[in-house]
Formats: sequence, structure tokens, C-alpha cells
Amino acid sequence: RQLLQDATRLSPREMVTGESHYVWGARHRLKVIERPGRGHLELDAGRLLMYVPAGSDASERLRILQRWQREQLRATIPVPIEKWEPVIGRTVPRWSIRRMKTKWGSCNRETGHIWFNLELATKHPISLEYIVVHEMAHYLERKHGDRFTALMDSFLPDWRTRRHQLNDA
Repeated sequence: RQLLQDATRLSPREMVTGESHYVWGARHRLKVIERPGRGHLELDAGRLLMYVPAGSDASERLRILQRWQREQLRATIPVPIEKWEPVIGRTVPRWSIRRMKTKWGSCNRETGHIWFNLELATKHPISLEYIVVHEMAHYLERKHGDRFTALMDSFLPDWRTRRHQLNDA
């Protein structure tokens, strides 16, 4: 928890043209374009194009960004889950995305439900895969003791490097 809280944070988001935002670990410059219609985002040649209604404020623009990040995660999370289910020998019956302040993911062993931190959309995809494996390993071992470490070592030998990259970046 402390590592996540201590992780380097970007300055407060003003959601204006020229600001930097990360998408899957890559930095993109934001370009805000006012036009009628529902706000949305597009990636274009290293830029993050945000189309917003005229007069939108920073909080509305942040909601548009977070909605887009959620869409990115929804489209991406099933891939590593499907990859790791046969390896770990367990299926993920349900997963959700939510904003979390102190965790990258969470697993309820009884229901099998896994939650993913919305901020994972800003991190490199290997970080998402690490969190998928980590949370699925909790199906087999509740605590972070020696058995859990051995499981992680067997499933994802470079998990420590990925964890370090996730918490440092």
C-alpha cells in the first residue's frame, strides 16, 4: 500500500491542451478540441485528442478521460485473463474496474470477483498482466507468504521487476 501511495504522481490535472497523459505506459500530449456532441477521446500519432462540448470544465473533461480509460481496460483485461486461466487452473467468474487509492487490484476468493484499479490504463500492459496473475494467484493462496511467492515465481518469473516498474513509474 505504501509503495502505491508513494509512487510518483503527475501534477494535478487541469485537462488543457499541452498537458501530458499516459496511455498504456506511453506519454501523450493532450489536445482539447471543442465541438458539439458527446465528449470522447482518440489517439493520433502520439497525441491524445479530446473532443469536448464548448465550455466544459476540468472535472467534465476528467470524467471523459476516465470513461475512455475504463473502455480501454474493458477491452484489454479479457486478453490476459483468458491467457492465464488455463495456466493457473481457475476461471475468473467476474471482474470490475474501479478507482482505488491504495491498491492496483483486489480479489474476493469466496466469490472469485477481481477488481482492477482504473489507473492501470495509464501503465504499461505488462503491469496489467502482472496484476491479473497476482490477483488470480490469490484464488490459490490468500496471503502474501512463501507459498504465494512460490506461485508467483512459477507463473511469472519476472513478477518482481513488473511490480517494481508498476510502483515506480
